[in-house]
Amino acid sequence: MIDVKRLMLLRDLAEHGTVTAVAELHGVTPSAVSQQLRILETEAGAALLRREGRMVRLTAAGSTLAAECEQVLAALERAKGAVRALDGEVGGELVIGCMPSGLEVLAAPLASSLVRAHPGLRVRIVEAEPEEALPLLRQRTLDVALTYRYPHLGMPLPEGVVAQALFDDPLVLAVPEELGEIDGLAALRHQPWITTPAPSACRDVMTHACQSAGFTPVIEHSYRDLRAALALVAAGLGVTILPMMLCRTTPPGLALIPLPGKGRTIEAVVRAGTESHPAIAAALTAAIRDHRPAAPLRQRPDDHGHVPGETAVDPVRHQPIG
Repeated sequence: MIDVKRLMLLRDLAEHGTVTAVAELHGVTPSAVSQQLRILETEAGAALLRREGRMVRLTAAGSTLAAECEQVLAALERAKGAVRALDGEVGGELVIGCMPSGLEVLAAPLASSLVRAHPGLRVRIVEAEPEEALPLLRQRTLDVALTYRYPHLGMPLPEGVVAQALFDDPLVLAVPEELGEIDGLAALRHQPWITTPAPSACRDVMTHACQSAGFTPVIEHSYRDLRAALALVAAGLGVTILPMMLCRTTPPGLALIPLPGKGRTIEAVVRAGTESHPAIAAALTAAIRDHRPAAPLRQRPDDHGHVPGETAVDPVRHQPIG
């Protein structure tokens, strides 16, 4: 009988290419990975690896077995979910990974809703960007990943996971108020730009948008907290591109301009075969039901209808009013 955990090591070796990378992924030593793979060869009754000096390559048998791994894991997940569903109870632990920009508007409301509806369920939230969350999901550290994809950048899902689209999050151009009437990205070719450090999808999408407009942006400032970008722009230090989900409230001195046809898709991603697991099914149902971000908490407006410390935004142009 083939051990599933060893089969996962073979799958990861096929994907990452080296025993060292697999060891780092699983938090063990390379020698431990090599030992487990040798045992797997005995279990499979075939040579799975070909050693060429310091390099290890999969044989035809190894590649064939690795390719079947996701199907095996999905079948096991479906069987586990079917057993759990027999008692009709939603309980145990559910670990939700969420990108930083979605913690407030996605993960927190979802976790709160699940705990209220299912008192026996313990929900844990882990902050993780998609490039971190999806490997953690495949390694069974996470049960659900709330992530995003930029369709025009070509960001395919890895094997062994399935995604449920929740909503589209359009991109907007954030500029100092005095630049609020510019006509298109090309008008900002000589402005300093603000973005996240490389590598990041946010940086890639900004660079792609600018290059599509005929120029390469000059990046003067970087940030890790996406909301900090709003403060930098409002201070007149540069311009940037942000998801609208982060711009529900803006500081004074800043204008938001739509970028038609550009945006990201917010998704709930789970391992293939786990969709019927009671806790995961409950999470997907709640996420789909509440597929729009919650309205922001707002201070009481003043006598003129404005919120203190917030720029009123035209709902059509997303630009400051008055």
